[in-house]
Amino acid sequence: MSQSKYHIYLSAQGIVKNNPGFCTGLHWGRFSLSASKIDVHSPIDNSFLASVQLCTHEEYGQVIEAAEKAFLKWRKVPAPIRGDIVRQIGLEFRENKQALAELVTIETGKTISEGLGEVQEIIDICDFACGLSRQLYGLTMHSERMGHRMYEQYHPLGVVGIISAFNFPVAVWAWNAMIAAVCGNVSVWKPSQKTPLTAIACQNIIGDVLKANNIPEGVFNLVIGDSGIGEKMASDKRIPLISATGSTAMGKKVGQAVAARLGKSILELGGNNALIVSPNSDLKMAIKAIVFGAVGTAGQRCTSVRRLIIHERQYEKLKKMLLETYPKLKIGSPLDKKNHIGPLIDTDAVNTFLNVIDQVQKEGGKLLYGGIKASTEGNYVIPALVEAENHFECVQKETFGPILYLIKYKGKIENAVTLQNEVSQGLSSALFTNNLAEAEYFLSAEGSDCGIANINIGTSGAEIGGAFGGEKETGGGRESGSDAWKAYMRRQTNTINYSGKFELAQGIVFEF
Repeated sequence: MSQSKYHIYLSAQGIVKNNPGFCTGLHWGRFSLSASKIDVHSPIDNSFLASVQLCTHEEYGQVIEAAEKAFLKWRKVPAPIRGDIVRQIGLEFRENKQALAELVTIETGKTISEGLGEVQEIIDICDFACGLSRQLYGLTMHSERMGHRMYEQYHPLGVVGIISAFNFPVAVWAWNAMIAAVCGNVSVWKPSQKTPLTAIACQNIIGDVLKANNIPEGVFNLVIGDSGIGEKMASDKRIPLISATGSTAMGKKVGQAVAARLGKSILELGGNNALIVSPNSDLKMAIKAIVFGAVGTAGQRCTSVRRLIIHERQYEKLKKMLLETYPKLKIGSPLDKKNHIGPLIDTDAVNTFLNVIDQVQKEGGKLLYGGIKASTEGNYVIPALVEAENHFECVQKETFGPILYLIKYKGKIENAVTLQNEVSQGLSSALFTNNLAEAEYFLSAEGSDCGIANINIGTSGAEIGGAFGGEKETGGGRESGSDAWKAYMRRQTNTINYSGKFELAQGIVFEF
């Protein structure tokens, strides 16, 4: 991809060559004057993409102050009108889908098909949020007192802080920012330092919509900074809600900081997802879900399949199918539609992958395939198949890379579910079966302990219509669809007395 294509979004500021860093919304045209900068490289071939200056702590304070001022105006805009702004933003992403997807691919290394899918998530959530803007419902309750009416309503919180990860550099921002916007909030987004260019691109894309509609400065804001900026956001009392995506270790720090000031948080953290293959499964269908779940985004999804729990009657047959399929997977430039697997995000990720392969073998695991660095330029590895036991230390931890652990179970579905649930993470899960009783058990309160539980589909590739999130060390937050919007608002219960006399509840008498 030639450098000129980046300029579709970044032209005026020279972002590809020695750009000034971005510290707030594009429509402001405000850029950081900091001397600190980061160099951005593509994991495809480790080539230099851009230098981005980091937002200073002083500039961060200016962004928050501006966001607070914008909120005072934005909350007065009727929700359906806010929804129409988001609808227009969705149209802009439709117009720029291909080019933004290519930038996502270049900066993250995910395949172009997945890049297009990620931008489609932005479009979908804009559509969802637009419809939601007319459905921010409360409830009416019957009062026990004559001549009284009770109801509840939802009001915006204020400034919503968004901390996103490299693996979904734009979709997760949109999940939060668009829902927050129709709810009447403003947002401040801190993207991963590994993927700042796609964040800047998004701000550029929405800039014309904001200008054309005279949107108050500071409704959508961007701060590119180091971990210190993230820590300031987590501790900042001016940000009532922090939505953070990343590792469990990061989430614990953010959660503690936010809780210490009695703020609210949405935490989308680690996953150690299992896919169970029962003796009643269709292996031809399961194999596609397993392979995509294990190698999609080079295993760098929080919903990637990490553990494949296979009934002993299916084990050898499925293992053979995997050993026949994996060598057919094409590894190479994610811009080439023929390739299935792109690179890991950086050399550190490659080293972690190789170290875990070494460690799991020392624990007693058997490497069946892959587990080595590919002989190509860039951060490519050969995806690994490893026979292992569920209790192995490596298996109990999340490794952001294409390692699939094959684990055998015997007996009933209950035994497989026990293995699945015996990890500290609880994001996504799946069961392949054509047995109704097994499916219902898996989805019952006794079954999967994860926030997502699927039957005859994989663990990854969630639709935006459902609430996304997990339990245990995954954090417990919910984003995207269903009624996840309620997390971005404050609930208020109202009672109106139109009786003409004062009366206490519960029959309490107070006379003087």
